[in-house]
Amino acid sequence: MFDGTLSSTSGRGRAWIDSLFVDHAVLRMTWTNFRTVIPGRVYRCNHPTPWRLAMATRRLHLKTLVNLRGHRQCGSDALSREAAHRLGLKHIDMAFESRNAPHRDRIERFEKIYRTLTFPMLMHCKSGADRTGLAAGLVLLFEGGTADDALRQLSWKNGHFNRSRTGVLDAFFLRYQAEAEGRIPFMQWVRTEYDEDRLRHDFRAGKIAAFLNDRVLRRE
Repeated sequence: MFDGTLSSTSGRGRAWIDSLFVDHAVLRMTWTNFRTVIPGRVYRCNHPTPWRLAMATRRLHLKTLVNLRGHRQCGSDALSREAAHRLGLKHIDMAFESRNAPHRDRIERFEKIYRTLTFPMLMHCKSGADRTGLAAGLVLLFEGGTADDALRQLSWKNGHFNRSRTGVLDAFFLRYQAEAEGRIPFMQWVRTEYDEDRLRHDFRAGKIAAFLNDRVLRRE
């Protein structure tokens, strides 16, 4: 439906149709899933529509937008990317997965991005629940927080269900807590001890929760 261009009236119309009804942005017109991670510095939400992004930029004096979905051929991506450019925001693509053990190389890349970006920053995935919860938890650990701080970012209040396949994200923070917290810093554990294959092998999702999250809610 959407061919990737906003340069024509018809292309822009297709982008909005794709965003609203294929990417479910119609549900995000009023439901923002907005949360503060670090006051004055880091915020999180679901994929913002252009007007929501403009409003948040004015209110929070945002400088950077981090897209945790990665570059996608969809209307929501094109519209928010254009809006970020228009608002003078630095737009960064940093794709994470929500149903697999977090990849070491992606965590390392995100830390490098985080250490050099301009604040305040807003980060989003599609629903603002799973990948955004993971990234928010990582930010708190980058800043010296605890695994419990990180786990609170993966909350059912944000639409995250830890008994579905997305519970592997909780398992990731719990593994750090059990294996290394208080012994070595988080990023040292990631670089030298974290075994994503073992975490992937050990984690088992609840079948009913996985069905609801993947098939009914059709979350990414």
